[in-house]
Amino acid sequence: MADYKAPLRDMRFVLNEVFEADKLWASLAGLQGAVDTETAEAILETCGQIASEVLAPLNRNGDEVGSTWKDGEVTAAPGFKEAYQTYVEAGLNGLGGNPDFGGMGMPKTLVGQVEEMVQGANMSFGLAPMLTAGACLSLNYHGSQELKEKYLPNMYSGVWAGAMDLTEPHAGTDLGIIRTKAEPQADGSYNISGTKIFITWGEHDMAENIIHLVLAKLPDAPAGPKGISLFLVPKFLVNEDGSLGERNAMGCGSIEHKMGIKGSATCVMNFDGAKGWLVGEENKGLACMFTMMNYERLGVGIQGVGAAEASYQNAVAYARERLQSRAPTGAVAKDKVADPIIVHPDVRRMLMTMRAFNEGGRAFSTYVAKWLDIAKFSDNSEDQQHADAMLALLTPVAKALLTDNALESAIAGQQVFGGHGFIREWGQEQYVRDIRITQIYEGTNGIQALDLIGRKIAGNNGAFYKLFEADINAFIATQAGNEAMAEFIEPLKAALENLNDLTQWVMDQAKNNPNEIGASSVEYLHVFGLTALAYMWAKMAAIALPKTGEEAFYKAKVGTARFFMKRLLPRYIGLSAAVKGGAEPLFELEEEMFETA
Repeated sequence: MADYKAPLRDMRFVLNEVFEADKLWASLAGLQGAVDTETAEAILETCGQIASEVLAPLNRNGDEVGSTWKDGEVTAAPGFKEAYQTYVEAGLNGLGGNPDFGGMGMPKTLVGQVEEMVQGANMSFGLAPMLTAGACLSLNYHGSQELKEKYLPNMYSGVWAGAMDLTEPHAGTDLGIIRTKAEPQADGSYNISGTKIFITWGEHDMAENIIHLVLAKLPDAPAGPKGISLFLVPKFLVNEDGSLGERNAMGCGSIEHKMGIKGSATCVMNFDGAKGWLVGEENKGLACMFTMMNYERLGVGIQGVGAAEASYQNAVAYARERLQSRAPTGAVAKDKVADPIIVHPDVRRMLMTMRAFNEGGRAFSTYVAKWLDIAKFSDNSEDQQHADAMLALLTPVAKALLTDNALESAIAGQQVFGGHGFIREWGQEQYVRDIRITQIYEGTNGIQALDLIGRKIAGNNGAFYKLFEADINAFIATQAGNEAMAEFIEPLKAALENLNDLTQWVMDQAKNNPNEIGASSVEYLHVFGLTALAYMWAKMAAIALPKTGEEAFYKAKVGTARFFMKRLLPRYIGLSAAVKGGAEPLFELEEEMFETA
């Protein structure tokens, strides 16, 4: 199994050359003086070293041993607790946090690269800081000053961890039917009672305390999602002087035995009158949670890219060493009994597909992060509104597209190994198992697709979509007259024209048949996503093309861009035809016809 190497060269290219992060950060009032290229480089180098040397070596052991549960206590996999201390002592836990409470206030464009390295090195471990960051985000935006002062500093520092408690045994996507109750108390607190499932790192021994953000309903709450409130419920109560008090009336009933991410504890959490405090307004808990969701859903997409990058590195190392047969054009390694399998066209196809999706995904996640930074740090209200609209449109694409592509990449990486890819010791099958969850949690990819076409496009008659279209067209206009870029611009134009037509077609059809939205949504999202990746690859090619003689990196970038445009982008043609196949074929069978015996 190859050692994981943080892809710092490509991250620098995306940040510094494609998106000119230094100019972006300098233009945002909320970031001025907080970050520059040198600071960013130091953070990337530090994280890259920790990811490669500390986290990655624990990845397989985390899978083999996993977190363990005994009498309500969860012990992290061997080495995880020590790695967590290394991570937090390096200051990485509070990178994106509010500086007023001990965070570093770094932009998401930078934090996203850090997240990718951590997730690529060890996805099970990476979920711990990811969930803490999400809890901090909701608390920072919606918590009272008292709650923020009391909890955020220790959460940013990593002394305390965070968890998000949403799902219940009967309530997943439809959170409006949750049953967890919150009873108001005379002292202003609430007693929280109920059971939550699938709580990532809901219990563990890596931090001194775990701060849960729990969705629950007040006694007189309206029915449905409008009656959900959010509560802060600590594992250990916190005294007035900041020291830890008695354990709260809550505990971990068990941990799940999962297909993947076995190093991460996925907990059943039982609350038996646990003391909690309201975050935000009563019955506005879902809005508080969705503040976190834009970041978390992008974070899940980044997870996919990170793990797929690790799978790619492993596959490339194997393909260069494994000897099988001779190249179709004749012997390459004439001093050996056979050629390395990287000479074979089908192996090249798999490796190039992985590389194109990974590097395109890295650029796209950074593109989405750019809009998050503008929305958060700009002092221009029009720019913020524009960024918010772009985020609403692109977040479901980032989550679903990047994780779907990541699984395809991981399976391709496993296939490169042949039979060895099915064997645990080579590591490739773990990436397939780990990545699979990214398509399911934080809103399944089918839900993301429905959100994209139903709410974010048809729901506003394409207003958000027109902003995205204008952004691509503005870039295309910058390349007018550049004949060298025609091989990248013309396919992008064709893909965008097709997406425009398909978007209007779906909206028109949905006026007469409500099923058309759901029937077309997944294929539509991938047509949208392929167009978005074509945009990213054209942007990268525009930077790399004039520099192909300077460094092999740029030549490889242009070659990968050509592969994407010629071999992957044309997938949109078949997907578009499937969308226009309509909803009727999905409903020709009566329900009882689905039975096979």
